[in-house]
Amino acid sequence: MRIPQLRMEATYAKLAISSERARLDITQPPAEMTIEQPPADMRIAAIPARLTIDQTEAWAAVNNKHVFRLIEDAAADGRQAVLDFIERAAIQGDELMRIEYGGDPLVEQAEANSEGPPLELGIALVPPPFSVKVDYEPGRLAIDWNTYAPRIDVKPHAPIIRYQQGAVKIDLAQRPSLHIDVVI
Repeated sequence: MRIPQLRMEATYAKLAISSERARLDITQPPAEMTIEQPPADMRIAAIPARLTIDQTEAWAAVNNKHVFRLIEDAAADGRQAVLDFIERAAIQGDELMRIEYGGDPLVEQAEANSEGPPLELGIALVPPPFSVKVDYEPGRLAIDWNTYAPRIDVKPHAPIIRYQQGAVKIDLAQRPSLHIDVVI
């Protein structure tokens, strides 16, 4: 006797998966930046040097004087000559008063009065040393700076982002099946 047999034929399901990749584009526009540097202010104050040369005494030494100075010197010389004469007259008067002590004061006085002053020899056109007075004030320089900070202006731009979403498609490529045959 024959036993019936079952013959089974099965096919499995097959899936078909297709995918589209996601796409991301990012572009960054450059920022706008402006930098402005104001120029510095500089002020310079200069006080010039001062040189003073006084030759008055040097010119006076070589007898090249201003008229007021000549009058002043002549008056001083006249006053001194009067004082010298008074001194000499007093001394000679005292000598004559003591004539009884001996000596010959009249001859000595006549001899002294007849002689002039001793001659002075020398170069009269050269001024004495240090007769020219020199005064010097050095100059001064003041520098003042005013600096200013730079002005920086930045305008950033947001990035441009483009996103395309990906997709996954799942299809049934082969349907599952089960085929059963009874074989006798």
